[in-house]
Amino acid sequence: MTETRAYGRKTAEEKLPAQYISYVFFKLNPEWRRMRDNQREKGKGEFLDAVEEHSEKMLLRSFSLMGLRSDADFMLWRISYDLDAFEEMTTSLLKSGLGKYLEIAYSYFGLARRSIYVGEHTPGFENRRYIVPGEGDYLFVYPFVKTRAWYRLSLEERQRMMDEHMQIGRKHYPVKNNTAYCFGIDDYEFILSFEAESPEKFQNLMMELRESEASAYTELDTPIFTCRRRPLEKVLGSLG
Repeated sequence: MTETRAYGRKTAEEKLPAQYISYVFFKLNPEWRRMRDNQREKGKGEFLDAVEEHSEKMLLRSFSLMGLRSDADFMLWRISYDLDAFEEMTTSLLKSGLGKYLEIAYSYFGLARRSIYVGEHTPGFENRRYIVPGEGDYLFVYPFVKTRAWYRLSLEERQRMMDEHMQIGRKHYPVKNNTAYCFGIDDYEFILSFEAESPEKFQNLMMELRESEASAYTELDTPIFTCRRRPLEKVLGSLG
């Protein structure tokens, strides 16, 4: 009976559209700040117009990394069911006056999927097919790769360790995890992003997760980006 329900759920989900997840990080060329004020304002206006023109096909949120990292200044988190939307928007952004002075420092791409470790009756844990962003002030983004030894373990053994992992996560609510799957379509296995109210609350979660059994099977979980949610106009204003 359980297998029948699982098969029916899988068949129904296969008919649902794929949800694409994009995190694109931009780095500003210092030459931008040496331009005249009116040129910079015009360039930022063109960038905002390009975002508005192409954002109807996606959910988009903007984040500042100003003063937090040296290799990226801001990030756009994009979620869409139309893969062309990412290409069309990025093309327009880079053609804008501001875009000519931007470098894509990092770009991560994945798909939303239901976790195999979260069952229909997993208590107190969200069990969903799609990523639904919350309202956290901070977003912590990083690529993630498990060791090959992890996949040689039985599903039951992995489930046991993931149960501990999820129990720790529930203790640190409302820190919220969004997992994008990258197998076969990007350089990593997952892109993780955690929404949180403060860096302290996210750090508390990560320190406890480091001591979990599943953590021993982590091969890569860097670079880690601390991103502050900001309206795009304010993000661009901080660029000068």
